[in-house]
Amino acid sequence: MTDQHAGQHRRVTLADVASRAGVSTALVSIVMRDAPGASAASRERILGVAREMGYRPDVRARSLASLKAHLIGVLFGRAGRFHFELIDGLYTAAEDRGWDLVLSALTSSRDEKRALGSLQDFRFDALIMLGPEIPEPQLAGQIPLVVVGWHVDHPGVDIVRTSDDHAMALSVKHLVDLGHRRIAHLQGGRGLIALARRDAYKQAMRANGLRSEIHVVECDGEDQLDGQRATRTMLETGRDLPSALIAFNDDIAAAAMSVLGQQGISVPGDISVIGFDDSALAGSPGLDLTTIRQVPQEMARLAVERIVARTSGAKVDGREIILEPELVVRATTGPANDR
Repeated sequence: MTDQHAGQHRRVTLADVASRAGVSTALVSIVMRDAPGASAASRERILGVAREMGYRPDVRARSLASLKAHLIGVLFGRAGRFHFELIDGLYTAAEDRGWDLVLSALTSSRDEKRALGSLQDFRFDALIMLGPEIPEPQLAGQIPLVVVGWHVDHPGVDIVRTSDDHAMALSVKHLVDLGHRRIAHLQGGRGLIALARRDAYKQAMRANGLRSEIHVVECDGEDQLDGQRATRTMLETGRDLPSALIAFNDDIAAAAMSVLGQQGISVPGDISVIGFDDSALAGSPGLDLTTIRQVPQEMARLAVERIVARTSGAKVDGREIILEPELVVRATTGPANDR
């Protein structure tokens, strides 16, 4: 393939436009972002050259003359059902506001730095993080940034989350009212959200006079396979079976029920189970899971609204939005059976 032929397929860059127009790359960037600092004549010449060369700014195929900064980066880790519902809500909320999303995932071999690096190619204007759950994100204070689900102390980070304290208080109170005392918690890994829910469970147990009954069963993660392994470990310890389980999320709750069923343990006859999230899985006919309801569409809407407010310089009240959860009672909880 000749160099000329290869060049026909190479993406035209800002530097290419700058070279053809005889100006600096910085000036071309100003024009493409419709930012102040370029004369009308320079704008007209640069936009004309860009059109002739077939330049497309990043991945956003908008009119060159009216391009605005409207791209939100979304960083997410291991995505369960609830995270996918959140992402769907983010797409809807962003579209309603005339913004676009670009997603980047974390994997076992792709950390926060690498995931953010891929977003840099899109020149995103703000960031929403569904993961990793870290106390101080790398871009804290540098761009508008919202984390969804956990608390961050950095003053440059906004937060949208559900009250884990209230959620666990509702769960434990529901079970106590049904006569349960031996209430265990299936913890979903060691992330900040998992630790917050674990601590909230312990607090709720103490508040109900059940300090001596606190029983945390650790999971390696937050998906169904992790839940299955943790439930089998719990059953193999020889410890008395708890009369109720509160799981980190619906996936772990469903996994626990599957293992319990394989062992002939009835839900809720022998043990009650509560999930967390009220994902689509929880309400399925085969599960009908009692769970804590979060509303991913509302959380997504609030996250996008906060991003828009921050980028426009609008005044906001506080930086943490804490939503109150709801306990949805279905078929997996019932009176304690201490036979």
